[in-house]
Amino acid sequence: MYQRIDIISAKQVSIQQPLCEEWMTSPVVPSGQFVRAMDPDFRQFVTPGESRRLGKLLKRALATSLSALEEGGIRNPDAIITGTGFGSIENTELFLDALVREGEQMLKPTQFMQSTHNTASSLIGINTKSHGYNSTYSQKGLSFDSALYDAWLQFRLGKIGNALVGAHDEMSPVFSGFMTKAGHVMQGETCSEAAVSVLLEADSTKPSMCTLEDVRILNRPTNEELSQVLSQMKADVCMTGRSGNAGNDALYDFLGDDVPQCSYKPLFGVNFSSSAIGFYAAACSLKAGHVPSVLNGGRGDVPCNSILLVNVVGGRHYSFVLLKAICGR
Repeated sequence: MYQRIDIISAKQVSIQQPLCEEWMTSPVVPSGQFVRAMDPDFRQFVTPGESRRLGKLLKRALATSLSALEEGGIRNPDAIITGTGFGSIENTELFLDALVREGEQMLKPTQFMQSTHNTASSLIGINTKSHGYNSTYSQKGLSFDSALYDAWLQFRLGKIGNALVGAHDEMSPVFSGFMTKAGHVMQGETCSEAAVSVLLEADSTKPSMCTLEDVRILNRPTNEELSQVLSQMKADVCMTGRSGNAGNDALYDFLGDDVPQCSYKPLFGVNFSSSAIGFYAAACSLKAGHVPSVLNGGRGDVPCNSILLVNVVGGRHYSFVLLKAICGR
């Protein structure tokens, strides 16, 4: 059994500057109900021909994954585990629009193939020539948490030595309206897009951002169960999914006021891969030795050696992820 799981690298494409940590000191302040992600130069990762065939979600997944692998010095990860709420929704829309307009006679198979949820994991596996464990989770706002928990179990069982774990979700103007009507995006929140890839390695000797100490997912827990988890997973800071909407924020009241709380959603927006952005932001914070003021409502940096990520989905599903700084940092 491995003694430690290190986070070697983490990359993001979001409404902040892509593939960098510029948001920690010079953030882009989101405004409006829906904000598109800021894309990197995809020519670094795919050829022009490939770029024309691939949708934005797939290009973003490749960009974050290949960047994380390159920084971590790994070409072929033992496992590729991905979470996504809706997969490539724009390709789904294009396929359905063509179906309505033209019937079943002139449909483009590429749009249908790329609209399936597991396309991102498959594409990453093909591009990295990885033939190991490859899995996709689609549990709405719990998708990344489920993918991370799977990786955690694979490490603990000794089946893998490293893993590329990610979450990728795109949004369209039409679908952002559906998200609002369905209650997934509420008043005061900004609907956004995100792609995150994280490279994990067991007992690594490489420079690391932090360590993954524990992952737990609970379904409809009692107050006693929540209190037990909080007592067992103590941290300097709680990174929550508070978004500025009173109804959503009330779901985190069980945390109390004993530990400082910070949030990533006001800066990165709301989507089904939001918890992956939270994981990325927490890892960057531990690497820097503090949670930046931009995640603390502008109230100043918060020193920390450990962060507990708390994600509540629909008031029913709870995930807890404990990250700790590297000893001696």
